[in-house]
Amino acid sequence: MANPEMSSLERRITVTAVVLPFIGFLAALWLLWGGAVTGLDLGIMAVMYILVGFGVTIGFHRLFTHRSFEAKPWLRGLLAILGSMSIQGAVIHWVADHRKHHTFTDEEGDPHSPHTHGARGWRGVVKGLFHSHMGWLFDGERTSASRFAPDLKKDPLIRRIDSLFPVWALLGLAIPFLAGFALSGGDLVAGVTAFVWAGLVRVFLLHHATWSVNSICHMYGEQPFAIKDQSRNNWMVALVSLGEGWHHSHHAFPTSARHGLQRLQFDPSYALIRGFERLGWAWNVKSPKPEQVEAKRRTDAFEQELTEPPAPVAEVETREPVGAGDRG
Repeated sequence: MANPEMSSLERRITVTAVVLPFIGFLAALWLLWGGAVTGLDLGIMAVMYILVGFGVTIGFHRLFTHRSFEAKPWLRGLLAILGSMSIQGAVIHWVADHRKHHTFTDEEGDPHSPHTHGARGWRGVVKGLFHSHMGWLFDGERTSASRFAPDLKKDPLIRRIDSLFPVWALLGLAIPFLAGFALSGGDLVAGVTAFVWAGLVRVFLLHHATWSVNSICHMYGEQPFAIKDQSRNNWMVALVSLGEGWHHSHHAFPTSARHGLQRLQFDPSYALIRGFERLGWAWNVKSPKPEQVEAKRRTDAFEQELTEPPAPVAEVETREPVGAGDRG
């Protein structure tokens, strides 16, 4: 079954969502050069980056895509709204894209793998990185939510939040302006600069932090576990993506709410989930046991198996979407 194509309106929205924050980033550089940035701007940007970022990492990814924990309805709704403010797409189709990625990781059908183009040498590296980072957004295909996220399409709360995505996207830009205006004592210029930094620049930075998981974390980093995709753990990406950079560990244990499986691996998203659990707002928080982690580590036998000819790849349409059923 072929994927539906994006409408012309969806293409224009995608272009706007990518280009407008970039223009805002250029404007911010100009403001920075002229000294037109304040501690208030940066403070509002930091708060918005963290709150909206958790909406993506905890909400869109660990809760809605992989169901690594359960949460009270008000928390589910809040996380879905915060994630929508990232302007990375409405929640249901974000989840559908990511579940499709897990179903066909680094094979035909993966919407954003850097390894499915067949190009060689440095051109292949550049082409793969660009495609997996942001080029895939313009491919014109729309992942089927009916196939990959049927559970969310049946959820009245999430379906309603999904339908109001433009409202949440605009609210995520309006809040910085209103905060800058109010906290400066009614200074309109302060509202505008806060809009640029905590609105447009924050969207730009969070976009590229999330996209780096798709690109960098499938090209560069460590692979401690015995799984046959090209995912990597990258500590630098983990820092800017609130713990999502432990991507190889996530692919090894996709239903785990914890991605940083080692004690010193930075994963504030998991720390906050545990906080929700202690407050009684979240439950059934999933995490592998230490013996399960050790059992999945790479061995010499696994390394030897990697050198053997690969088995035939199944047809794209025949696999069960990861995350849509009982699997994570």
